[in-house]
Amino acid sequence: MTVAGCPKSMVHGPCGGVRFDGSCEVGGLPCPFVPAPVTTTTLAAVPVPLSLPARPVVLADIPAPALDVDALRRAAAGWAGVVDAALTGDHGGERVQLPPVLRAQVLAAEGVVPWVGLNCRDRNRVALEGELAGLAAVGVAAVHCVTGDHTSTGHRPDAMPVFDLDSTQLASLAARAGLTASVAATPLSPPTAARPSRLAAKVAAGASVCIVNHTGSAEVVAEFVAAARAAGAVDTLFLACVPVVVSPASAASLQGFAGMVTPAGLLDRVLTADDPWSTGVAEAVTFAESILALPDVAGIDLSGVTIPGEEPTLAAAMAEIARRLR
Repeated sequence: MTVAGCPKSMVHGPCGGVRFDGSCEVGGLPCPFVPAPVTTTTLAAVPVPLSLPARPVVLADIPAPALDVDALRRAAAGWAGVVDAALTGDHGGERVQLPPVLRAQVLAAEGVVPWVGLNCRDRNRVALEGELAGLAAVGVAAVHCVTGDHTSTGHRPDAMPVFDLDSTQLASLAARAGLTASVAATPLSPPTAARPSRLAAKVAAGASVCIVNHTGSAEVVAEFVAAARAAGAVDTLFLACVPVVVSPASAASLQGFAGMVTPAGLLDRVLTADDPWSTGVAEAVTFAESILALPDVAGIDLSGVTIPGEEPTLAAAMAEIARRLR
């Protein structure tokens, strides 16, 4: 049963689109889940363990234009043997995307393990089931299950949003399809006290991996993981986001995320440096090392976005960061 007032028609909430003042990413309306979060579920599926090398796992968000197969191929070519897997989610600045199965096949053909994002905004449950069947057939490391941004926040507000399911329901479908399901958690978005139990509900539904969204601090990550384990995410594998900022464009793009928090002084140090690219790489390595030093975190997700045309620069930075961490 969906919650009245949620523009995404969610059953389980809140999502990661809650801003720090408790408002929704859609039109600034109050999120109905902030005062009444749903932190339980009747769904149940056996989580599928992640089949990747032992800790530390280095995942990276592959930057490429939304509809450019050749650009995706070129970015992947430089990542083979460098990252454990490439996360190819829906492009943040576009709404029309290459099909998830095609993205997975392009990455795999270049020797890169695909970790594929799947959203509930553009597909009903039948279409999602078809995508999961296709991803299982081509072989992926995991499916990152997200509810998705509302169409009104992107460049195609004319498109009808679907939201037949939410991320918790999608994680259950993925696990039932024999796929490793990863989900996101945003520890610093309201209601912060309910976020660990919210994740536990996703785990009960079938998620086996949690990608902890940007917190700006290893200490916050450690506190959230401990709270999530106490709430029921006992066997969950945790990866934490590491921001990759190497230019003014990448800094501005990353700050557009709801609930975004970067390490103190990071943006100033990178943007005032004589060589922002090298400084940004070094900053990401240092922050990643602080995350990887946590005993209960299995790895990192190198996370960054930028403007069209600058994707190769960001991709090269992520590859260099991964090399230094291996």
